[in-house]
Order: sequence, then structure tokens, then C-alpha cells
Amino acid sequence: MESENILEAKQVSVAFRIAGKFQKAIYDIDLRLRRGEVLAIVGESGSGKSTFATAVMGLHNPNQTQITGSILLDDEEVIGKTGDSMASIRGSKVGMIFQNPLTALNPLMKIGQQIKEMLAVHDIYPENQYESRSFQLLEQVGIPNPKRVVNQFPHQLSGGMRQRVMIAIAIANDPDLIIADEPTTALDVTIQAQILDLILEVQKKKNAGVILITHDLGVVAEIADTVAVMYAGQLVEKASVEELFQNPKHPYTRSLLRSNPSAETVSDDLYVIPGSVPSLSEIEYDKDLFLARVPWMKEEAQKVISEKMTEISPNHFVRGQAWKKFEFPDQKLKGGKSERNS
Repeated sequence: MESENILEAKQVSVAFRIAGKFQKAIYDIDLRLRRGEVLAIVGESGSGKSTFATAVMGLHNPNQTQITGSILLDDEEVIGKTGDSMASIRGSKVGMIFQNPLTALNPLMKIGQQIKEMLAVHDIYPENQYESRSFQLLEQVGIPNPKRVVNQFPHQLSGGMRQRVMIAIAIANDPDLIIADEPTTALDVTIQAQILDLILEVQKKKNAGVILITHDLGVVAEIADTVAVMYAGQLVEKASVEELFQNPKHPYTRSLLRSNPSAETVSDDLYVIPGSVPSLSEIEYDKDLFLARVPWMKEEAQKVISEKMTEISPNHFVRGQAWKKFEFPDQKLKGGKSERNS
């Protein structure tokens, strides 16, 4: 029987060897993704979003990385798999759309060769169908005249076209999970919308799960089903997209949402989160790490917190207890209650 969850991550931690010592980059991550669901992972650069994604893909150097916990892809454990055993999963069960296709694509190989190489690795389609499958994939991702494009090199294509090629390669073998790591960062707004629509179209045809890694909260609000907020290698909040945007709890989530520009935002009033994400050597995982950037909550920042997130309402999880007391400096007391941001 096919599992409802295409991905189930339990207590996943990743540590990198730095100056001879392993430093944890992500810690104790629990995430689940159902078939047909879009999970958005958000947070500033350095929060661990891509580290988690590459752990799922098995792309870390095993000599310089320690990965613990469990990552099940369609009920198959991938932590500990290396070489051919992981290569058989990567590209067939899970495909990844990288942030920069110009560096992800091989500059010395024609587009058709790169698609055929992905098909040949997994042997899902017979060799005599490689060419027709390549044309089919390029047409599916909206590339006109695929017979011409298969004979071109990546540098001969526009940024939007290269991203479409990356999507074609990622879905070549009909994976059940698609990871899109900042897939529209370098594209203009019109092309961004087209690429996101394309990813959703592909997802629906396959009933695949999608992990979308992004800084764009507007995109998250539009296409995600569930949102996981990461900070300094930890999950700090997880909820449905509606719940998270309407009722954010963790100080970091509320700060991200308040700092997100919108059509109604007056530029002078745009909130800026003080400080920056700590380096790996500065992290103490038994503390609410974001509170180091909230100077008006010094006492709360020193408290040891539970390692696990708490379910404060159905499917809404928050780390720590500081969210119960958190206020922005400019919030006024009215009638004995805080005036919260909407």
C-alpha cells in the first residue's frame, strides 16, 4: 500500500567538519510531507533550509559531514546511503530544482545530452525513447522548438529557459518529491510566476510532494499548504499557511512577516530585524536562539527551553515559550491588552 507521506524526517541533525571539529548546522528537524502537498521552508540565509534539502538528496560529502536521525522517502531510509544506492533514489524518487541553473547545468554538454544522461542513470525509460522523452519534457515545461534546444548549450539560453531545463531534468523520471531551492531568485517577476505555475502543474499531474525553499513570503502565501519556519538550524514554528499568516506566534515568525514589504507598506515604516543569524560556533541549541536579537527580552533569552516544539493548536507547533510575552517595541497598551500586528 502506498504511504500517504512521501517524506518523513525525524530528529534530523547535520554537522559539518570545521577546523577539525564538527559543528551542527541543523538540529533535531521533524517534518512530514504528504503526496500532493506543498511545504514551504522559510527563513533568512544561514537558517539551514538548503542544508536540510541537500541532506534529503544525499548531496553532502560524507567525509566532512555527520547526519543523524531518520529521513524516509516513500518509507525507504536514505540516511547512510551512499554511491549507487543513493544515486538510484536521487532523480527517481526525488528531484531537485537548484537556485542557479547556470552553475547546476554542465556548460560543456548540450541540453539534450544532459536530459538523456538523467534518463540513462535510472533506466526507467528504454534507450530508444530517450530522444522522444527529451522532446516531451521540454514541451511539458513550456520550451518552444525543443528540437532546436536539445542541441544548444546552457549559455545559449535565457535565465528563464535554463530554469525550465532544470525543471525538465528534475522531473525526467517522474519523482514523487520535488525540491525547489529558491527556484525563481534570479528571474524577473513575470518569469517567476510562470516557473511557479509550471512547478505546480507538474506536481498536480504526478500528485507529487513539493518542498519550496524561499525568502518570498508572498509566494508562500499564494502556493503553500504548510509552512515551516527555520532559524539558526532549528524549526521554530510550523503550521498551515492560513494559520501561520493569520496567527503567527514565534517572535521570529512575527518579525519576518512584519519585515515583509507589501503594497500597503510605507517604506519608512518597514520593520528591520536587528542583528543577524549566529554563526555555527555561537549556537546554543538549548536556548531560544532568536531572542539574542530581541534586546528588550534579555531575561527570556537566558532561559533554557524544551528541545521539542509544542503543539499549541491542531497542527500548529511553536518552539519555546517566549512567544507568550513577545511584543514589538512600538506596540502600545490599550485597555490593558497589547495591540498586536495583524
